[in-house]
Amino acid sequence: MALNQTFAFSIPGLFLLIIFFLPVILGVVFLGWQRSVRIVHQESGLSGYCFFGYSWTYFLFGFFVPIFRGEILIGLLHFFLSVITFGIFQIIMPFLYNKQYSVRKLTGGWVLNDDYEKNMIAKQRFGFSK
Repeated sequence: MALNQTFAFSIPGLFLLIIFFLPVILGVVFLGWQRSVRIVHQESGLSGYCFFGYSWTYFLFGFFVPIFRGEILIGLLHFFLSVITFGIFQIIMPFLYNKQYSVRKLTGGWVLNDDYEKNMIAKQRFGFSK
């Protein structure tokens, strides 16, 4: 009898787990795994990373990601939008955040500084022509 109860409980639990991770599955299928590319600031020479693909970090940590990356106002805006939309914003944003963050960096004086192939993939993903 305990065996039947275990299977009866695990099927709905598995279904809920699949529903919970559905955004991740769709993100990986349509945007690919999150990948990083090196960047360097033109004036100061500081180096860092920007990302493209589905944002696992935003899926797991939500509006804290922009705050940890130094974009406090963006993080507060994301928190506000998450509250207003009852969390739906948190489901949609992992699909968009990496590209938005990277485009903000690259239009703010940072340039791609990785190998040629990775730079070309990143430019294509970010929508830059050259």
